[in-house]
Amino acid sequence: MAPGDGQTVDEQFARLPRSRQRELEEKGLGLSRLREIALEKGGEPAVRHILAEHSRPSSRWDFDGDRGADEGRAVWPWIRLLLVAVVGVVLCLLSTYVLNSSALFVGAVCGVAVAWAGFRTRRSLGGLVACGLVAVAYVALVWVGSYAADEWYLHLRGQETTVTYAKPLHEQASHGVRVTYCRVTLPDGTVRRVFENDKRCTDETQVGAKTLAVVDPSDHYRPVLGGKSALGGIAAAYGCLGAAAVLVLAPLAAAVLSRSNERRGRPGEPDAGPGEPDGRAGGTDV
Repeated sequence: MAPGDGQTVDEQFARLPRSRQRELEEKGLGLSRLREIALEKGGEPAVRHILAEHSRPSSRWDFDGDRGADEGRAVWPWIRLLLVAVVGVVLCLLSTYVLNSSALFVGAVCGVAVAWAGFRTRRSLGGLVACGLVAVAYVALVWVGSYAADEWYLHLRGQETTVTYAKPLHEQASHGVRVTYCRVTLPDGTVRRVFENDKRCTDETQVGAKTLAVVDPSDHYRPVLGGKSALGGIAAAYGCLGAAAVLVLAPLAAAVLSRSNERRGRPGEPDAGPGEPDGRAGGTDV
């Protein structure tokens, strides 16, 4: 067959969803007729135009994920978007253990791959909405997660224990500002700077007094004065759980709808009813 953009008419036709192939056949533009047109003078551009027109969504809310001719190809771009986004979030959160809040840059780098996966989905209004939801959820997760991951870690692994106030350090910072760094003595005798000062730790008369702190068993994060109730990150955790749900459900819903569209024939039409084997009933498309 005559090639078009490096592909034969058969290959271009095969990449259309089955529903669009049936549309062309009903219009008298099935594969055999397209082959004939391609062999005519100036027929190749005409065939490419016909196939391009029928590769577009027939409904603004069409969730077709690809221009493939089978359900797997329609679903795969949405699954790929989900996997890339989840991997990006996981890498960002894991890197906070080493980079702290600078892990946001890891999320930004992974966001390039997420954007690529989003552009590989179908450009319909429904597809744009699904991609937009994934983008918003992804940004929320990497942004909030890069700042709150240490608090979540201490909520899960931190241990409440009694520590002793040690003598604070006083240093001269830039512009002549005097900075106080509070320290505590852990039960094993180790002296550690705290994550954030409190009123008592800056008072040298409190040296030797006991207080409660949350300590990281691995000694990676600095002690936090007070109990676990003093740790932040609870509201951020609930917000991120909601964002994670959106991140997962949006592409999955698009994948399910995309597969449903392929199974039903023309996207937007109802399932076949009694006496309507092709699912084509009266009325207009949604």
